[in-house]
Amino acid sequence: MDGEQGYWKKIGMRILAVTDIHGAYDRVESILALERNYHAVIIGGDLTTHGTRREAEDALRNLAKAGVPLYCVAGNMDPPVLEDTFSRFASSLNGRGVLLDDIGLFGVSGSPMTPMHTPYELSEEEIALRAHAGWKDVQAARMTIFVPHTPPYNTAVDVLRSGNHVGSTAVRKFVDQCHPHAVVCGHIHEARGTDRIGTTIVVNCGPAMNGYYAVITVGKEISVELKG
Repeated sequence: MDGEQGYWKKIGMRILAVTDIHGAYDRVESILALERNYHAVIIGGDLTTHGTRREAEDALRNLAKAGVPLYCVAGNMDPPVLEDTFSRFASSLNGRGVLLDDIGLFGVSGSPMTPMHTPYELSEEEIALRAHAGWKDVQAARMTIFVPHTPPYNTAVDVLRSGNHVGSTAVRKFVDQCHPHAVVCGHIHEARGTDRIGTTIVVNCGPAMNGYYAVITVGKEISVELKG
């Protein structure tokens, strides 16, 4: 084991998670500059708001200057045509899983159907298919982190100010069945916080455009700290 691996095995691998950037790239660059000793960044959707390929490419190039791997899914406000850009300039987790050492990361882009008819909406059936496709790639990993843009239904992190739960039923069913160690989501800006579904910790990072983010530490177990 080399020195760097020995170091993070002792203190835990630190992953920064940001969601709902909505074009506030300077704010996220400031977060990455502020934090120290992190090993990867998760972008949990809504990098842009109806953004172009060029905008997404420039944003990811700048965020990559932090010098750590970027893992991302698209949000419902990111047009689906940006998936190619995410795949070229970061590690896309949409419907696939990748390994970060012994940590399996996988995810689902977009959101369930909404009354707002936003750019990237999927049926719950398609969300389920993509979740299970990614899970197959990483289910043998020591730790697993699921990154759907939309929170699981009927949790503390999918609640509108009206009190209505608007998360994904497919995400909730998947977590109930497969028990990933952590779920990183966003989408519902006002529902920033954490919850648990059985043994799974769920974190809605809150909108990064307002300076909110989460730090996920993976050691023998997974812990989450909300910051910003």
